Amino acid sequence: MKVYVYEKQIILVGKAWEIKQKLKEYGEQFQYVDEWTNAISQNFNSYKQQADCRH
Repeated sequence: MKVYVYEKQIILVGKAWEIKQKLKEYGEQFQYVDEWTNAISQNFNSYKQQADCRH
């Protein structure tokens, strides 16, 4: 099972039962996929800004 996280998208790769299980896990935290991607986008941007400040 692999989860690829990008700024505006999430890609789940694996067997159907693995993906269903992972979606159930994230479903406990987020009601909608849009909420999930927005949270990732905010974290992605803050991580990127921190990395830019280090150089």
